Amino acid sequence: MASLHRMAVVCGLAASLGIISQVQAEDWQTAKQADGITVSLSSVPGSEYKAYRGVVLINASVAKIRALQEDVVTACRWIHECKMQKLLKAEGDQAWTYTQFDTPWPVTPRDSVLHVTNSIGTDGTVTRKLEGVPNYLPEEKGFVRVAQVEGFWKLVPKGPASTEVTYQVHTEPGGSVPSFVANKFVVDAPFNTLKALKEHAEQ
Repeated sequence: MASLHRMAVVCGLAASLGIISQVQAEDWQTAKQADGITVSLSSVPGSEYKAYRGVVLINASVAKIRALQEDVVTACRWIHECKMQKLLKAEGDQAWTYTQFDTPWPVTPRDSVLHVTNSIGTDGTVTRKLEGVPNYLPEEKGFVRVAQVEGFWKLVPKGPASTEVTYQVHTEPGGSVPSFVANKFVVDAPFNTLKALKEHAEQ
């Protein structure tokens, strides 16, 4: 599922912190803390798959991090298990992206289509809402389309060159995903994505 989820991401990869109720996640529990990154998991009513949230402080401006995220093709370099990503359409503060993921055996490769909506708060906070739109494109041969993605990126300025980054997602990967793969993915996806994003942003 990990691979499935970077897809959610993307880029990955949601509602703003004030819209968390969309996935109805509750009772967040810390699953991993390392390299300045905290990953928390939460059960989602009616779903077999947990929502994940990763938080990290990056020594780079909101503008630089946003630019890295909006460079859709290159962003695949730091999104967990991303194989290929492309921009389908951009319109004002909205964009539609397509992502293919490498998935561990025995999971069939996943792909996802995301609708990304950007908003900017009065304090300079950038929120990038992620919503899966699986029917936006016909299904690709050899891939299982991710059935549902809900999440967000939130970039909060903490100074002229420091940003608190939150990446939160819940995914319904579609098809069959072994529990050991799903459980590993919900930790690896936010951790590896944020770690790689931090490395790129701080270069």
